Amino acid sequence: MRTDAKVVHLNKAAPDAKPTVTAGRLPVALINVRDKAALQLKQALQALFDNADDTLFEMADRAGSNSEQSAFFEAMRDLRLKRRSIERGFLQKVFESFATLNQYDIGPAPSAEAVSFDSLSLVQNDELEESVAVDTMVAKVMTRDALALTHLSTRLNTLVSSKVDDKSNPLGPLTLCDSFLQACSELVMEIRVKLIILKLFDRFVLTNLDQLYAEANQILVAAGVLPELRSTPPRPRQDRPVPSANPLPAGSYSQDDVRTDEEMEEVFSLLQGLLSEVRGAHRSQAAPRDALPISSHDLLRLLSHIQTRAPQTTDYHEVRDHLDQLLKRASAKSGKNRTVGEIDEDVINLVSMLFEFILDDRTLPDSLKALIARLQIPILKVAVIDKTFFSRGSHPARRLLNEIASAAMGWGDQDDTQRDSLYQKIEQIVARLLNDFTDDPSIFSELLADFLAFTGDERRRSELLEQRTRDAEEGRAKAEAARQEVERALNQRLLGKTLPEVVVRLLQEAWSKVLLLTCLKHGTQSEQWQSALDTMDQLIWSVSPHDDPQERQQLLELVPDLLRSLRDGLSSAAFNPFSTSEFFNQLETLHVQALQPPQPVEAETAAPIGEIDAQVEFVGPPSPAMVEVQEEIVLLAPGEVRDVEPEPRLPENDEALIKVDNLRVGSWVEFQEDEEHKLRCKLAAIIKPTGKFIFVNRTGMKVLEKTRTGLALEFQRGAVRLLDDALLFDRALESVIGNLRRLKNA
Repeated sequence: MRTDAKVVHLNKAAPDAKPTVTAGRLPVALINVRDKAALQLKQALQALFDNADDTLFEMADRAGSNSEQSAFFEAMRDLRLKRRSIERGFLQKVFESFATLNQYDIGPAPSAEAVSFDSLSLVQNDELEESVAVDTMVAKVMTRDALALTHLSTRLNTLVSSKVDDKSNPLGPLTLCDSFLQACSELVMEIRVKLIILKLFDRFVLTNLDQLYAEANQILVAAGVLPELRSTPPRPRQDRPVPSANPLPAGSYSQDDVRTDEEMEEVFSLLQGLLSEVRGAHRSQAAPRDALPISSHDLLRLLSHIQTRAPQTTDYHEVRDHLDQLLKRASAKSGKNRTVGEIDEDVINLVSMLFEFILDDRTLPDSLKALIARLQIPILKVAVIDKTFFSRGSHPARRLLNEIASAAMGWGDQDDTQRDSLYQKIEQIVARLLNDFTDDPSIFSELLADFLAFTGDERRRSELLEQRTRDAEEGRAKAEAARQEVERALNQRLLGKTLPEVVVRLLQEAWSKVLLLTCLKHGTQSEQWQSALDTMDQLIWSVSPHDDPQERQQLLELVPDLLRSLRDGLSSAAFNPFSTSEFFNQLETLHVQALQPPQPVEAETAAPIGEIDAQVEFVGPPSPAMVEVQEEIVLLAPGEVRDVEPEPRLPENDEALIKVDNLRVGSWVEFQEDEEHKLRCKLAAIIKPTGKFIFVNRTGMKVLEKTRTGLALEFQRGAVRLLDDALLFDRALESVIGNLRRLKNA
């Protein structure tokens, strides 16, 4: 069962549009049935909610993490707040179901099919879990109370205009389940909590339907409706659970699986119905009619023999050939034809189809498929021993397979299998199962615990490095944003102006560092940032020509504070003291010149050589070197290179951009680097200030960086694809169910 995107609504389907109807009055006997049923259903629903708190609290107490515990507590709170609304909504649906019995349809009504394995397609894992749960609940009621329900439907048909069958009966299990799901449509909860609520509905509502059907039939018999129909009397009331009792005893469920073993066996029986189309299709030859089926115990012994003698066998047909040869030997030895029983044959076919999907799955790295393929016989033996393997998400063998696939998600085919600890660990697990597993499935629990401990250590190390990578990238992005702010401030003041070269160089090389530190430490809305900008503005103004005596007086008053601010700023940025001293010497010269009044320009006249020589003694300092800032100032971090060519612009509705925007942190992707090499990596962070997507490998180390547009272009040319991180076994089961349904409907 998936643990990532786990919040689901109890009922996602939009209500079907209802046809135009003309209402008719219900017979008195039917009204009595409705009111009696509504009273019993209301009491049963109240018992459900009275026990829901205790059940969810117990689950929260047994939760393995804070997030799981929080999910149960949130569900408790949501149920308490919406309990009355759900009760009213459910009873309203029941009344509506009865009201439609005497309505005349004008126009075609939308068809509604029962939720079952036969109607399942490739659905999401949570939807599959819900469908299996509902289908199992309905099947239990039909197995136990089919006769009483059929008699009730038959009697209703004599009273109303609509055609009533077991599926459309207002008190039928399918109708009641649908009404409950619709009433709970406002609840938002994880799938494991959802299954618990459905389990409670089964226990407190559906379990007592036999009594409800008996009383409804008795009311109609008393009214003279088909009294000749005889139903089996209901079981005594004391055989059923009492509302005050613990609704789900400890040990009867786990956090991700609340169905009983009996119900899980029923799930497998439903799967068998779908498997009927492929039964025997894989056999090389049909079994003789007089062939005697071997027991499951004998089948396990034959599989163990194949496992020991041919441990490298990975293909289904190889397993089947080995098995057929062993059966021939057994037949020759006993003098009777022996074959695999129908149930075990279904298990073999189902496991073979699951592994066919697994070994064709593009998400699983090719270099690990050979290892996982060798698990086919051990998994087959587990399925023969325990049929709940197919329906119980917490089954140790199923979880082990899922955990191996999840851990291998980031594995690259070019990784060194001899040195990689993950590959070696999986190899050890496979070898242990092939060597030690005979008929005791507890070995899977042992190996699962060991593997979870191993991957837990690996995950903690990778998460630590991944967090460091995120912190570094966020720090780099913050520094980049600050550099852009500083660039903007410098270019606004310098671009297109002609200033002394020493001032331009100081601002670009030294004061830019002061601005950068101020921006990073205090931000652009702070007083410190504004003060640093004011100092830069004052410096630029101070070295400009000043013809007005008042401006020169203002400059004279400004210089001491300006020099102090410049020294403090350069000192805080740890600017080179020697360069600082040299700059202040040159700045002093500039200020002296700026403070001198302008000399009148006289017409040039020829002067004797002696007079010219006399004037040389009074010439002031040379004019400073001036520079015109013509190009934008760009501040680069050490080792940084700005892209020369801008990326192409893509329309916001571009399909590739939509794919990029739908990526979530934690998603695994595969980049096709060249014809031979692929890179598997995980999206670790989306840095919003820079718009960069940061990817890491399975150890948490950064391996790739892409912009939003750059990643979209990779999608456009087919160089990147998403990896499905849903649980491997569950995806395989969904695919197999979909294929079997298509075969049955073909």
